[in-house]
Amino acid sequence: MFGFWKTWKALEARGIMGINRRNADYVLKYNKRSLYPIVDDKIITKERAIAAGIHVPELYGVISTEKEIDKLDEIIGGRSDFVIKPAQGAGGDGILVIADRFEGRYRTVSGKIISHEEIEHQISSILTGLYSLGGHRDRALIEYRVVPDQIFKSISYEGVPDIRIIVLMGYPVMAMLRLPTRQSGGKANLHQGAIGVGVDLATGLTLRGTWLNNIITKHPDTTNAVDGVQLPNWDGFMKLAAGCYELCGLGYIGVDMVLDQEKGPLILELNARPGLNIQIANDCGLTLRTHAVEARLEELKTAGVTETPEERVKFAQEMFGHIPAVEG
Repeated sequence: MFGFWKTWKALEARGIMGINRRNADYVLKYNKRSLYPIVDDKIITKERAIAAGIHVPELYGVISTEKEIDKLDEIIGGRSDFVIKPAQGAGGDGILVIADRFEGRYRTVSGKIISHEEIEHQISSILTGLYSLGGHRDRALIEYRVVPDQIFKSISYEGVPDIRIIVLMGYPVMAMLRLPTRQSGGKANLHQGAIGVGVDLATGLTLRGTWLNNIITKHPDTTNAVDGVQLPNWDGFMKLAAGCYELCGLGYIGVDMVLDQEKGPLILELNARPGLNIQIANDCGLTLRTHAVEARLEELKTAGVTETPEERVKFAQEMFGHIPAVEG
């Protein structure tokens, strides 16, 4: 027991944030419960983002009841690719990605051929709340299928890589690229076997990776290096993330974004309880950075000044950027 306590104190000294501190000092302190529906429901998030002029994958339609499943053909129209997902899902569960049509059927992104009836069954499961937070009845949204930028072709397996940036009161504090693997089934979910790769806030250059809690430098499926990759349009991602504070009003969030090869940076969703594995990928603790932001906020409050999203990004990049890559 003493050994565990000694180890934890050493981690705390490095600024490593544990789940209890995250919940007590950040989630409870900065996130009003009344605002949770804005981020827990992807449809509400998308509507707020569109109203604010923030780019998101286009929404083709929403199905709220069993009877409305009959509208599926009308919503899909002549499109050959689209995504169906639960409005209140978590961890990527329940998402169906259609990449093409084949002989009156549909081909998923993994190559599996499914029927129209199977798609309707998936939507019905979504409506029952099978994938929703708390198991409550849900809605299904049908939206644009993101096509990842070509830069990810050599370091990702199927699926869509995404970028998560943790934001405190509008200040980006840490970033991570999440890469799908064969083990994760093409999903960018760390708990299912995706790779987390740290990203330098100042430059958008990838650092080392973490896979199944092990430090890695190469993707297990493509064998290509995951570190030293320059993410395009990095300042665009940072500004998008910083602007999500005004979008939802929550002070401590994870902003999940993608880079589409045609549409550029898009916001996928917001998370009011972002995980802590991002610290492993960056070989850096969150607490030292969040304390720096809180000190900055106190300083600005005394001066009677507030900063724009652009100014918040500039502060974060100067304060937390230029982290040297760490070899595994």
